[in-house]
Amino acid sequence: MGRRLVWGLLIAFLCCAISLFLAPNDLHRSLVAATNHAQQDHHVNRAYNDALAKSILFFEGQRSGKLPADQRVTWRGDSALADGQPDNVNLVGGYYDAGDNVKFGWTISYTTSLLSWAAIEYRQQITSAGEIEHLRQAIRWATDFLLRSHTSSTTFYTQVGDGNKDHSCWERPEDMDTPRTLYKITSQNPGSEAAGDAAAALAAASMVFEHVDAAYSSKLLQHAKQLFEFADKYRGSYGASCPFYCSYSGYQDELLWGATWLYEATGDKKYHGYLTSNQGWSGSVSEFSWDNKLAGVQTLLAKVTL
Repeated sequence: MGRRLVWGLLIAFLCCAISLFLAPNDLHRSLVAATNHAQQDHHVNRAYNDALAKSILFFEGQRSGKLPADQRVTWRGDSALADGQPDNVNLVGGYYDAGDNVKFGWTISYTTSLLSWAAIEYRQQITSAGEIEHLRQAIRWATDFLLRSHTSSTTFYTQVGDGNKDHSCWERPEDMDTPRTLYKITSQNPGSEAAGDAAAALAAASMVFEHVDAAYSSKLLQHAKQLFEFADKYRGSYGASCPFYCSYSGYQDELLWGATWLYEATGDKKYHGYLTSNQGWSGSVSEFSWDNKLAGVQTLLAKVTL
């Protein structure tokens, strides 16, 4: 018994000694692996942060109007400062479309909705990356323009610039001399796609500014409600921006898109009722784009109902 105990203690001692001998190597390998992994994560995070920052910075290069003092894309200057003058309205600001100098309200609205969705869905991550304020500025540059474009409860300016003439002359916006033709929708000349999309954009943006600038958020929501009512009451397809942005999917998806964001922003059951009553407009789709918003509608509502 005593001999077995001695051998047992000796084996236990040897096992402990072996583990102590091996531990530093294993520990070293573990520490190296963890360090390499952390460095990889750091490089990946830095790359994503850089991509995020540049994506938001892109919008500063697309700005139209009187540029602010904190403009970071310094090779751009003021442009299109007389937009809206033929109708005695102020349509200065907003974003140019792609590489041209036309301002399409329909696509500006869609872009604003997605920027706002990102700010809502990934606020913590974007804040951690130090870009939330830049993102809010990008959104507000668009929403300020959409508010100016909504000059009455049944009037919304949808485009500034003649697409055909603009596209035949590629020039810097600071130097452009092409016509700044104005297009608008009214109760007599409706465009439910453009109005419904703008309603969605302003409703989504109201959520971005709700805890930052309550008065501005309330103003956005007020205009969103008016635009949605306008889009729904005076139903008609929008074709003014053709041949560049034509409505191939109809206006029903924009009405659902607007109602969905208004429901998200307000929690008002009437918008939920609207969506339920018109759920037949929805269906299987293969894209989510400026023209067809059904996938976005379905995604947002799935989060609410599931």
